Amino acid sequence: MQTLIEQRTDIRNKVTWPVSVWIPEANRFFNGRSCNISKSGVFITLPVTTPIQTGHTVELNFPRTEPLAQEKGQFARIKGGKVVRVDRNKLLEEAEIGVGIAFN
Repeated sequence: MQTLIEQRTDIRNKVTWPVSVWIPEANRFFNGRSCNISKSGVFITLPVTTPIQTGHTVELNFPRTEPLAQEKGQFARIKGGKVVRVDRNKLLEEAEIGVGIAFN
């Protein structure tokens, strides 16, 4: 039996949004979706074939709609982060993995 200790310091908001993740080790982007986000991190889902591990440094690209891009002056919100958790519990059921990322 494993005891989990809650380590979150910020409130998480449920947000389902497309996200692209740049993984330098693979030298490419992988597309997924956000599940929840806070000011210190995000939990996303990615395809099961994504070669990602705890400790990887990644770049997250959150695309913006045309009106929001016009308002903000760019088409994506880009954040850097470090992979703190890879959850493979739904690997067989949904062919995806869950990834917890702490923002830099």
